[in-house]
Amino acid sequence: MKEDYTALRDNDTWDYVPPEPHMNILGCKWVYKVKQKADGTIDRLKSRLVAKGYNQQDGIDYNETFSPVVKSTTVRVVLYHSMFVYYSAKGMIVLLLYVDDILLTGNSPTMINNLIVCLKKEFAMKELGDLGYFFGLEAVRDDNSITLTQQKYTLELLEKDGMLESKPCDTPVAKGARLSVNDGVKIDNPVECRTIVGALQYLTVARPDICFGVNYVSQFMHSPTDMNLQLVKRILRYLKGSIGMGITLTKGNLHKLKSFTDSDWDGCPNTRRSTSGYAVYIGSNLVSWSSKKQPTVSMSSAVAGYKFLYVASAELQWLSYLLADLHIQLDNPTLLLCDNTSALSLATNPVFHARTKHIEIQYHTVRELVEEGFLQLQHIASEDQVAELFTKGLCSPTFTRLLQRLLGLSLTSSTATTIAASSIQIATLEE
Repeated sequence: MKEDYTALRDNDTWDYVPPEPHMNILGCKWVYKVKQKADGTIDRLKSRLVAKGYNQQDGIDYNETFSPVVKSTTVRVVLYHSMFVYYSAKGMIVLLLYVDDILLTGNSPTMINNLIVCLKKEFAMKELGDLGYFFGLEAVRDDNSITLTQQKYTLELLEKDGMLESKPCDTPVAKGARLSVNDGVKIDNPVECRTIVGALQYLTVARPDICFGVNYVSQFMHSPTDMNLQLVKRILRYLKGSIGMGITLTKGNLHKLKSFTDSDWDGCPNTRRSTSGYAVYIGSNLVSWSSKKQPTVSMSSAVAGYKFLYVASAELQWLSYLLADLHIQLDNPTLLLCDNTSALSLATNPVFHARTKHIEIQYHTVRELVEEGFLQLQHIASEDQVAELFTKGLCSPTFTRLLQRLLGLSLTSSTATTIAASSIQIATLEE
């Protein structure tokens, strides 16, 4: 505790100010945690001094909170990029910050070490060495790939909820599941269900296979029933049979973006809103995915698909900016694949403009990106639509087939590139 308090003081974490009568002075307390390595062995005993923020009121004595947290997609892209080091006049370093954890990678070990020295002069830090466990991810690296899993976290979750001895199931969500908020009996202790779902949300960082299931059960957390709890435990049973599953990033084409997008029109029996999803690849590697209920009701499946083309295109555009910051020039155009021919027609044919006046203007951004040459829309057969995993429950054979394609699909042939090994190091800021 003394060491952590000293680190907080040395890092200028706070400023001393005299109390005023109108101030709502918050207390603080110490929180203790046993930090473990990926193999479960004890790394260190951690203490953390926290303020009792629950004594504040939104809009009265605070307006917003912010913690510097890197986006999980950025982590995957940077780790993928770290396998490629192009010869250039200048070296490059990428720093990712997740609260008090730092991940450094680049093509110059000397520059990385010099940066660590500079950081240590400003902050109390511990250098944890090469990448192994970061952001809750277990990373296994070789010359040609990086595999990301959350096996330790999954085991801890199953043990905590008493599901380690449960019978596994083949899919996280049953085919055709359409549960209403009125189905079932309200459970006496909703905290249990909400806690599990909250833990499952963090598990989607490296588990796209449960993304739709977690999105689905999250919609009932305001008033969970016994049937909702059954859905949650089905996901846990699915995890029991796939504990070590994750994603593998392999060397390939860094210059090609491609996305699959799909929508389940009128999928929610309560709001009549559609559920949509996308899967984004750099080369042959899955780096971003999403499953989300649309914010408004769509009048047709064409409109539902057209709306989510915008969401997927926004993600593609953001990724193009991120890659540009990493000095990667993309091959244009970027492919966006959809199995809804009507949605594709709305996005590419100006003749249909009169039929889209009821659609919000923001969704028409897709048309502009097509006209600018950034996007190329392309139809894909429904049986090859991997984004269907993010929109509905599927039968076991279909789920398995699409999941294999999602995680191992070879989208583009690799280009011959001069590459060399790069280094990844982790540091943590002491609090």
